[in-house]
Amino acid sequence: MTVGLGPSGLLAGVAYTAVGWAALTTGLRRFGQASFGPADRVTLARAVLTGAVTALVADTGPQPVTTALVVLAAVALATDAVDGRVARRTGTVSAFGARFDMEVDAFLILVLSAYLATVLGPWVLAIGVMRYAFVAVGHVVPWLRAELPHSMIRKTVAAAQGIVLTVAASGLLPHTGAVVVTGLALAALVWSFGYDIGWLYRHRATEPESATGTHATEAATRSTRRRVLSGVTTALAGLLVLFALVGPNQLGQLTPEAFARIPVEALVVAGLMLALPLRSRRVTVAVVGVGLGLLAVTKFVDMGFYETLDRPFNPVFDWSFFGPGIDFLGDSIGRFAAIAAVVGAVLLIVALLVLMTLAVLRLTRLAVAHRTTATRTVAAFGVVWVVFAVLGVQLAPDSPVASNSAANHVFDEVRQVRSDLLDPQRFAQEAAVDDYRYTPGDELLTGLRGKDVVVAFVESYGRVAVEGTVAAPGVDAVLDAGTDRLRAAGFDSRSGFLTSSTFGGGSWFAHSTVQSGLWIDNQQRYDLLVKSDRLTLTGAFKRAGWRTVGSSPQINQDWPEGDYFGYDQQYGANDVGYRGPQFTYSKMPDQYTLSFFQRTELARADRAPVMAEIDLTSSHSPWAPLPEMIDWKDVGDGSVFDPQAERGPRSDEIWPDPTKVSAAYGRSIEYSLESLISYVETYGNDDTVLVFLGDHQPAPIVSGTGASRDVPITIVARDPAVLDRISSWGWEAGLNPSSGAPVTRMDDFRNKFLRAFGPEPQSTHVAGAKPQ
Repeated sequence: MTVGLGPSGLLAGVAYTAVGWAALTTGLRRFGQASFGPADRVTLARAVLTGAVTALVADTGPQPVTTALVVLAAVALATDAVDGRVARRTGTVSAFGARFDMEVDAFLILVLSAYLATVLGPWVLAIGVMRYAFVAVGHVVPWLRAELPHSMIRKTVAAAQGIVLTVAASGLLPHTGAVVVTGLALAALVWSFGYDIGWLYRHRATEPESATGTHATEAATRSTRRRVLSGVTTALAGLLVLFALVGPNQLGQLTPEAFARIPVEALVVAGLMLALPLRSRRVTVAVVGVGLGLLAVTKFVDMGFYETLDRPFNPVFDWSFFGPGIDFLGDSIGRFAAIAAVVGAVLLIVALLVLMTLAVLRLTRLAVAHRTTATRTVAAFGVVWVVFAVLGVQLAPDSPVASNSAANHVFDEVRQVRSDLLDPQRFAQEAAVDDYRYTPGDELLTGLRGKDVVVAFVESYGRVAVEGTVAAPGVDAVLDAGTDRLRAAGFDSRSGFLTSSTFGGGSWFAHSTVQSGLWIDNQQRYDLLVKSDRLTLTGAFKRAGWRTVGSSPQINQDWPEGDYFGYDQQYGANDVGYRGPQFTYSKMPDQYTLSFFQRTELARADRAPVMAEIDLTSSHSPWAPLPEMIDWKDVGDGSVFDPQAERGPRSDEIWPDPTKVSAAYGRSIEYSLESLISYVETYGNDDTVLVFLGDHQPAPIVSGTGASRDVPITIVARDPAVLDRISSWGWEAGLNPSSGAPVTRMDDFRNKFLRAFGPEPQSTHVAGAKPQ
């Protein structure tokens, strides 16, 4: 019979094995016994069965019990009558065997009572906890540790507990019958313990006074400072390991309750350290220390990603963010400061790995030096872990006291990596379907013939810019006023939302998703896309006879990927003749970007219609300082903006105050939108079609945790025939979409746009056909 176990069950089984191994090793050494006797082997078999029951109960929780659990528990209880007889017949009765037998029985009863507590009520747990409570009190009240006389009644009551619990768990009895029988068993156990406590009290001995002077002398010779330092160092080592095992990977979850947990992984490792010989223990310390160090590093990296992208770090795809992140730091705080920050981060990672290994080494040495105490402590925590795991106790949401979060984290990472490594195959299947792959140019975009089409991406222009934040009122005012101004100039507009493929960053993922009609949400997909022949939106315009232009002021180096998108002309930061100041990340004001495009491309005589993708970057974080609008005729080479770079608050004056940051974000969006509105007012004509949209939501410091991925999108045109083509989309009139405006996936936009402004697409699979 095969029983499938989930992570909780597997971890419980591993922890039981490790702690049990450590306890047996310590017990054999303590009782001076070199190996297991015949009866001990029978008890060991029962211990294995008890471990299987523990794993099943930890995995099952409050769910209906499995047949396997009842069968294993019944067999384990049956062997309880065997080991004693074997010991007597073989003459191998020992104190170790008696203690071993008692501990296995007690733990099996604890596990069964913990399960039944979820079915009959918490009171059942008293059956399993009573013996451990008796032992714990004995450490405080010495006379409770005295040896009790042999009692057949005591043995009978103890044996009955396991039988009653197994029968009650099997479901053979009706609920009322199970409650009654279990209640009688509990009553008998209470009477038995009460009788024994009474006997021990009546026969307690007066403890002799301890010899004076010895401990005082030892304490006097020990340096108080050294003891305090040692204790503090040990505590810090424990806290460091505890963070790696149970610490959250989001800053907002760093609360005391998040650390009030018992990590099962610590029980496993502690059990191994106590049981392994010296050489193996050294290797294990190094492996565990480095492993926990790496786990802690990933949690810190996750915190950074949650703060910027509202998701954890992806070990397969997200390395591509570090380069742009360093560039952003360089633009924001200076190159040398950015280099210093990177070097500091690397040193911190190395230090964390070293310190974590040293912490594990220190805790291991302490445990081995106090092996008996450590074994009892680990076993006690193991008992508590099992009980809390079955009952589902938690002090903070999604943070059970019986924790297996470290193992789950590693398991999830491994599973995600495996899935991500298979993503190229999935992407290839998606990319193979293209309704417009073979459409001839004379059949594409027929509804826009003769129009100059501009697709403008407004950096970080997300749904939160128009609703639900301190930024929204100001942005709404700009959009509403812009709607009226453009209508006065003869332009109309329609707006909705797109669900972006990225959040908080990775603008190039959103750009390529709109362009290709494929969901591009990681660097691997982006790299595969730009090496393919997938038709882009720009490519469709080019095939249909438009001059295609890309304006990317954020790019200041060679960009070979630009060839894929189908631009006849690509303008980067170094190609536009800008002589003005840089505004932190944004290398030039949006007004300059639009002004350069107008005079270089659209102001030319005897030209073909132009389609352009223009990336506007003034609304990129850190959102301070910001440029201001000036008269278009005064833009020139941008040097006119020099004084503006020194005005207004600096980024270090608003960060990290969320209210100030959100307000600065709103002002940056207002500026970018005002640039577009003013541009259409100034230069727009009957042939102007402007599509402007956000690339992604801003970072969680503005958007909040768990915000949507929606970004506004608007189409502006003077020719009513253009907007008539998209009437079926249901988009709202004006520049400012309401909260109920239609939402479309970003990867659906390309096909919707081509379908709206052209004929029905051809089939993707045309034998022998080639892209036009």
